[in-house]
Amino acid sequence: MDALVTAQLQLSVVVNAAGVIRRDEELDINLTGTMRVCTSARPALAANSGCIINIASMHSYFGGRLVPGYAASKGGIAQLTKPLAIAYAPDGIRVNALAPGWIATPLTENLQEDPARSADILARTPMNRWGQPEDLVGPALFLASEAASFITGKF
Repeated sequence: MDALVTAQLQLSVVVNAAGVIRRDEELDINLTGTMRVCTSARPALAANSGCIINIASMHSYFGGRLVPGYAASKGGIAQLTKPLAIAYAPDGIRVNALAPGWIATPLTENLQEDPARSADILARTPMNRWGQPEDLVGPALFLASEAASFITGKF
């Protein structure tokens, strides 16, 4: 990880978007991987007053009966964001998280293709549609911009 970060000529924004559901691997990939990236990127981000955007999940708030490891890892990301925001603020680094709802990705493909499960999900989704990855671009751009220069530790 350190080699990847140091290979960058300049680093201003890091987006930690790992999200896997692989039994017994979720915590290591989703949560510990996010922490490793944050730690490795800190010096480069400090040089540019950069920011970190962690991708949590709606499961950060209410868990997931069928995906406990995923829910725990994403809940951990939400909680990790707060102390990192405090620890990295003296370096001029802002740390925030986004916690999206149901997004149409390969991770949710089986749910999207199952008419009954998809209908159940859409029935409790205010916009009554699957979110698209592009729906996260605007919020991420805002958090990475000067318009969010006083926002840190939020999700």
